[in-house]
Amino acid sequence: MKKTLALLALSLSVTTLAACVDDGYGYGGGVAYGPGPYAYDGWYDGAYGPIYDGYWGSDNYFYYRHGAGDRGFIRGDRGHFMREAPQGRPNFQRFQGNMTPGQGMHMPHFRGNGGGGHRH
Repeated sequence: MKKTLALLALSLSVTTLAACVDDGYGYGGGVAYGPGPYAYDGWYDGAYGPIYDGYWGSDNYFYYRHGAGDRGFIRGDRGHFMREAPQGRPNFQRFQGNMTPGQGMHMPHFRGNGGGGHRH
């Protein structure tokens, strides 16, 4: 009986730790659950081409998708996405929109505030 309880406790602790494993990209893993929509805005220089939607991560990077079918978000460089209007850089354009995460989407550093959730 003690062995069974010990094995059960060990398996539960491993499962809990496995949920916090990094996503392999070095950005921290995340799966969002929540209805949204989550508003975003900022300034973008167009370096990655058109973006479909995105969000500002808790690490202050902008994560974006190119299309509705993309299940993962790509971290943009701080030199291409900015929250504040860049001074003296006319190639930046204002952008804004809403993002509603789908269940099981890969969303590194997603805050999930406003009704959503974040699971590591």
